[in-house]
Amino acid sequence: MTTTEPGPHGPAVPNPTEHNQWYPFQDRPLPSEIDGILANPAVVPTSATDPLPASAKFVVVGAGIHGMSTAFHLAKALTESGRGTGADVVLIDKQGPGAGATGLACGCVRNMYMTGPLHAILRASVEVWESDPINFGFQQVGYISVGEKNQVDEYHQIHQSQNDSGFRSDLYVGAEAESFLKGIWPDFKMGSAHVALHELRSGYAGTHMVMWGLDQKCRQWGVTRVYGVEVNGYDTDATGSVTGVQTSEGSIACEQVVVGAGAWTPHHWEWLGGADTTDLTYADGTVVENSPMWTFWRLLEGEVVLPPGVDFRTADQKDAPVLHVELMDTPVYGADGQMIHDHVYTYLRYAAERVGVPGIQGGTIPIKLTTDEDQEPYGHLNDRYQADDWFAEYYTRTLEMLFERFEGIGPWFKQRRNGGIGAFTADNVPIFDHVQDNAYVIADSNHGFKMIGVGKLVADELVHGVTPDELKPFTAARFANGGTFGSTNSNSPWV
Repeated sequence: MTTTEPGPHGPAVPNPTEHNQWYPFQDRPLPSEIDGILANPAVVPTSATDPLPASAKFVVVGAGIHGMSTAFHLAKALTESGRGTGADVVLIDKQGPGAGATGLACGCVRNMYMTGPLHAILRASVEVWESDPINFGFQQVGYISVGEKNQVDEYHQIHQSQNDSGFRSDLYVGAEAESFLKGIWPDFKMGSAHVALHELRSGYAGTHMVMWGLDQKCRQWGVTRVYGVEVNGYDTDATGSVTGVQTSEGSIACEQVVVGAGAWTPHHWEWLGGADTTDLTYADGTVVENSPMWTFWRLLEGEVVLPPGVDFRTADQKDAPVLHVELMDTPVYGADGQMIHDHVYTYLRYAAERVGVPGIQGGTIPIKLTTDEDQEPYGHLNDRYQADDWFAEYYTRTLEMLFERFEGIGPWFKQRRNGGIGAFTADNVPIFDHVQDNAYVIADSNHGFKMIGVGKLVADELVHGVTPDELKPFTAARFANGGTFGSTNSNSPWV
């Protein structure tokens, strides 16, 4: 381990180099090559994995948050309903748990969306997080979103929608917002913050812990876990129904497929016969023709070491809520006095399990790319998708603007590779739907990590044959029938 020169807080800053993105969780391996390309390993060690069987009732593709949650909940629902067992479920991933976006996610569990129907999805997801917080690494510390005066009306709408969906949140405006924030963090100093929404049931989770927990639950319920095998297509009949899944180890016949492939979803969508463009019809009758079904965005996230004597705790010395601040009329200036950006958009949470020492993790608005991006190598291994040079100063300057405790924190930014991309849908809102009669696609539009409950909802639909109300607004048919989700003044694709 190397260090930088001493910072304003005293001792030198811990700052590992080279392949330092490989967090020391148990005996996680270093990257290996697949067909000459470096590949992210599973974020947790795997054991007792299974060979690819000849056939299965259900094949789940992808061992990220959605695939693993679906496989576990399918096995559980089949067993408890008497309609089958975990042996009917095969989970396939080319590497293993969390090798894609889930293993790199910031780990926030929140319900702060302008899109009202998402609130019920997140309420159902928090119920899953709450079902086993220890094995899922869930820290239910709450989530606080902060905005300016121009966002008050939208915050009222979000607050109402969250509570109507059974998800408790409290709203503070004006002087009450300032009093609320300073009651939690007495050194909070952003004067332009005018509205605050407090989600009581939200929080954060360790990305490696939840992967370990879900893998154990899949084993517990008898799921056949096939890791190190890559899916590269599907066998279909004349009607388009899937008859088998093509893999690097041969085909496996199946009755039902569930795809939870994250950034690789567009490939599977195409293989299954999904269209690459769509006409978007909005509620007001506006039609946008030939919109790309998929667009990629590059994520901007990073980590900051907490200097000795500095913490991210509340006034009563508790683990702080996750904080999201969106002040689009408040500029951020660098140490040289030049404006980095004309807005503050930042989020942060305590992340010692991620940083390797006491620290925080967070990020800002992702950057829109094109409709065709390379997923390989993924994340930190891909030079094209690393955070921009300005990001470290921008992120630490926003921390300094928000808290007295973080003044001079700039040198403590953890300089290492932080990168990844996400595949967003045509309206930047998830699709949870059948693309063929027996092929279900969980296209989370990069909303994924927090939505652990989608796997349970999908499992319930597949086992019992009834679509849960929470999933109904998110079919692909919405684009044609006037249900396309419209834009708001949110400045992020996470709408």
